Amino acid sequence: MAAKSQLAALDVTWRIQAAVWSFSDEQAAKGLAFADDLRALFLPPPAVASSARLQPPTLLQLLPTELLSIVLSHLDTYDLARLVATCRLLWRDAPTPPPRPMPLLRPMGPVETELRRRATARGLCIVLSLPKGALSWVPYLLNRVLCEALRREAPLAVGDHFSVFVDEGGYLQTCGCKNSDNTMEGIHVLGHAVDPDANPDDERAIGLPTLVPSMQDRRIVSVAASQWHCLALSCEGEVYSWGNGDFGSLGYFGGGAREVLNWIELLSCVESIVVGFFVVDLFFMSVAFDADGILFTWGQATDDEDEPDSSSLGYARDSQTESQLTPKWVEALSEDSVVGVALGCGFTLAVTDAGAVFSFGYGKRGALGHGLLEAEVLPRRIEALTLTGRRFVAVAAGASHALALTEEGELYGWGMGGANSHGWDEPTPQRVTALIGQPVKHVDACDCISCAVTEKGEIYTWGNSEFGQLGHGDDSAQHTPKRVEGLDGVKVATAVVCCTHT
Repeated sequence: MAAKSQLAALDVTWRIQAAVWSFSDEQAAKGLAFADDLRALFLPPPAVASSARLQPPTLLQLLPTELLSIVLSHLDTYDLARLVATCRLLWRDAPTPPPRPMPLLRPMGPVETELRRRATARGLCIVLSLPKGALSWVPYLLNRVLCEALRREAPLAVGDHFSVFVDEGGYLQTCGCKNSDNTMEGIHVLGHAVDPDANPDDERAIGLPTLVPSMQDRRIVSVAASQWHCLALSCEGEVYSWGNGDFGSLGYFGGGAREVLNWIELLSCVESIVVGFFVVDLFFMSVAFDADGILFTWGQATDDEDEPDSSSLGYARDSQTESQLTPKWVEALSEDSVVGVALGCGFTLAVTDAGAVFSFGYGKRGALGHGLLEAEVLPRRIEALTLTGRRFVAVAAGASHALALTEEGELYGWGMGGANSHGWDEPTPQRVTALIGQPVKHVDACDCISCAVTEKGEIYTWGNSEFGQLGHGDDSAQHTPKRVEGLDGVKVATAVVCCTHT
């Protein structure tokens, strides 16, 4: 292997030398100067006292666009941000051409082009015009891509007895079996055709991830699953639903089960999808937000006898109807741009591009994060998180607890059991002390379970472990975050949990 690597290195060296030999003296001088400029961007200034300051690069604008694009494509997003912040020529948008009789497409510089490429590759839908408050495309796109890296959705989802995957080609696959209630409705979550004459008592399962036939011509970027229904988001921003829609969770009139994926026509240019299911409290709900940060909700919200006006939909529920059958805009958040959502048991969390976290619905045991307040029909900012001075980028929710993640990787929790296993419920957010010093990049929660993935690629889980879903080798409950030792040596990128498996 060592000899093979040496030969490969010699081959690369020879190719580089062959290219260098074809350069003129002027081209070679420009190349060296450009390399010095790049090196100066990332090296700290010299320790010796001097009034001389590092000058911004002067040769970047002299490079051919094709070559500069190649350089930018090989930088990770954080290094690209440092480069852009250092060089004003890269920070600004391409100059607008003078007006002409015929309109022309707006020119884009190499940095904006690269950022749009990364956004498209990650399934982000970019609006046609700058959102309110944004002054330039380059910082706006850079912020979108950086935040998305922190709150990246998993291309997989889990229900009680099935799993949904998206492979490298963007193809949708499912595996598992029907629900434990032994009804035919449970079969529809797999997205495969069902024989209407099949005996409901016959076990039907798909043992390995299998392509969903009706989605062969669609490329999927993320999925969401509950016990009875699922959503899939395509790279074009289209949302598809399937499963049991009796409570309006599929987003179309009529209800009933769908084994073939149904396109929700009222939604377009969507960026994120979330579903929730808690049968004890009659909670069957779906959520999506689009590229403008507009939040839509639909389905059956909490219908609690003690709180008849509570609703996790974000707006007052019509007392004459049990469900919101189609996606409806959460008007109370019209002044905010939503970038992340999570559903708990009868309550909803939303995080905005300004880093604020809102909650609404019926939050038992302090799940709303507003102290002892248990019900809030309209979205309300969680002041305790605002007072931390941190900017939040992601949220997660279980049955009666919630988590919020800052852009620095700090994790806060509240609700049932509290964030630090004090033995009582915590009605206001507290820092998860067990993960201090372990920056977190991804969080997820469901029922009485939580998980966090750190920047090192380690996964921590805590909560209920009746089915061994915490991965610690037993069925004992874990009250504080504990590293899953069985994944030592594996760098975890993301994870999802449900009440039976992870």
